Amino acid sequence: MIEKNKSKSKSKVWFVTGSSRGLGRNFVEAALSRGDKVAATARTTESLDDLVAVYGDAVLPLAMDVTDKAAVFASVQRAQEHFGRLDVIVNNAGYAQIGAIEELTEQELRDQLETNVFGAVWVIQAALPHLRAQGSGHIIQLSSAAGLIATSLGGAYHASKWALEGLNEALASEVAEFGVKVTIIEPGGFATRKGNNPDPLNNGHMAATNPAYDGLRQRLGAFAGKQPAGDPEAAAQALLKIVDSDAPPLRILFGTGFYPMIQQAYADRLKTWADWQDLSAEAQGNS
Repeated sequence: MIEKNKSKSKSKVWFVTGSSRGLGRNFVEAALSRGDKVAATARTTESLDDLVAVYGDAVLPLAMDVTDKAAVFASVQRAQEHFGRLDVIVNNAGYAQIGAIEELTEQELRDQLETNVFGAVWVIQAALPHLRAQGSGHIIQLSSAAGLIATSLGGAYHASKWALEGLNEALASEVAEFGVKVTIIEPGGFATRKGNNPDPLNNGHMAATNPAYDGLRQRLGAFAGKQPAGDPEAAAQALLKIVDSDAPPLRILFGTGFYPMIQQAYADRLKTWADWQDLSAEAQGNS
């Protein structure tokens, strides 16, 4: 299906956040290696020096923190002026805050939302005027399987990803008439740190622990990282097919490990709503 809908357009110009490592780095390398141009953003551009050495003017390294709204708007403007257009906007920057809801500090929760949600909003708002003027463009939002189902100790991260799911679904209906497409990528676990599947319970963003949840941590720790790790290079090639498609999906899972869990979660929700439909009707009242 994707191959039949594959676009024959000229090389694309990408704007990618979180380009220094992880899936973002693989996305940038895949685009550059096939002759596209990329405005690659990272907190510091030193991590992008090797890309400049290999690809030269095809890559524009930009130092940018997605939580700095002014910097985001300036970077998008610079990228558009430098390359003359923007075709693919990849909202990839983000991280996972780990901790039970009771353990989270206000600052930890605010920081999670500032980066994962508000950072994405600033990029979208900065890019959309250019995409509307062109009458084309494709916004790629990195969500997660965690944007579809929720597990213990990930409440802050889930809150951010579930927010992005709703925000980008609304966005897709708002910008379709301008020729702008939106796709939400929902990856499972990928081997993006030192070749190993990252342990979600040991990722550098941990809330101070409350002993009341030690048992829960131990139980979850026994299963952490047990899902098969996906190949980031394969994910990057899959993304190329999505941005080349004339009819890309609004949502797509990257990886198969979480698909059975997501199927069960949606089946459980439908069953619960059906089981409680009588009370739902009562709540409607006599109006």
